Amino acid sequence: MGAMMITIDGSLGEGGGQILRSSLALSLVTGKSFRIERIRSKREKPGLLRQHLTAVHAAAEISRARVEGAEFGSGQLTFTPGPVAGGAYHWSIGTAGSTTLVLQTVLPALMVAAEESEIVLEGGTHDQHAPPYEFLAHAFIPVINRMGPKLESRLERHGFYPAGGGRFTTAIRPTQKLAKVDLLERGDIIRKEAVAVVSRLPGRIAETEIGVLKSQLSWEDECFAIQEVKNSPGPGNVLTCLIESQCITEVFTGFGERGVPASRVATLLSDEVREYLSSGVPVGRHLADQLMIPLALAGGGSFRTLPLTRHSTTNIEVIKKFLDVEITVTEEDRLIWCVDITHK
Repeated sequence: MGAMMITIDGSLGEGGGQILRSSLALSLVTGKSFRIERIRSKREKPGLLRQHLTAVHAAAEISRARVEGAEFGSGQLTFTPGPVAGGAYHWSIGTAGSTTLVLQTVLPALMVAAEESEIVLEGGTHDQHAPPYEFLAHAFIPVINRMGPKLESRLERHGFYPAGGGRFTTAIRPTQKLAKVDLLERGDIIRKEAVAVVSRLPGRIAETEIGVLKSQLSWEDECFAIQEVKNSPGPGNVLTCLIESQCITEVFTGFGERGVPASRVATLLSDEVREYLSSGVPVGRHLADQLMIPLALAGGGSFRTLPLTRHSTTNIEVIKKFLDVEITVTEEDRLIWCVDITHK
């Protein structure tokens, strides 16, 4: 374990919770300690919230870490990890805070740990500020499985904002060494699917959304479906488009919000889907962001994607503080950017 303490400015770039989560994930894998200051200083409610604390506690639990500053609203944190241990873990956020973001904090370390793990997470599974469960299951996990680990995930209950109460499990069979992955071509499209999910809300919301998507995407009728969820504690609406190609599956999501017409939710989603389809790139913006750390830990890989978000450019800065990697971002076309990760 390195004696050196890495210092991270939490207001870097987009200045959100991802800087903390990426730092925790990289600290667990490398064994390097870090101190983060000005946590989420650019947010309306700065400092650590419940979901960030759950991520910190989860990271500490799997590595018996020494932690200072892990309190609600804290603007700074010091984290000194120990060796990571697989096993059975159960974390509950207690709010609609994102469960998928907690998983992504501990996953990089657990997928290269010595033992298998079984994780149960409770809280929000479908929140517009985090990757929804379907993205995790159908877009992210399949790429991780190609790198060597074997992950199996199961959604047991949807948890919408603000009620939360969702639950999913993930089994992780680790690998000793992560394989590099190159995602440069999409290949032919095999399947397209759009699903409108409603929980404790009028069915007409889903019908409106599907109607708008049908008119704007011009897919065959069998690509569209409506699902009513019965076991979620609170009301919610999520609209998901899945595009399975030969080389990759991508998932795009829109969330119903109070005061936002269902037609608007569907239009914004269809714009995102059409941009992805017209660009020809395999990797969408959100997946690009999520693949940075796994590829950096594998020692390399590359992918073509849409122009990078501030989330992604911030993530690159954090990765470089922990790992000796070169991350090159090249603009090939207005909508086509290539990210290439290599060990120095």
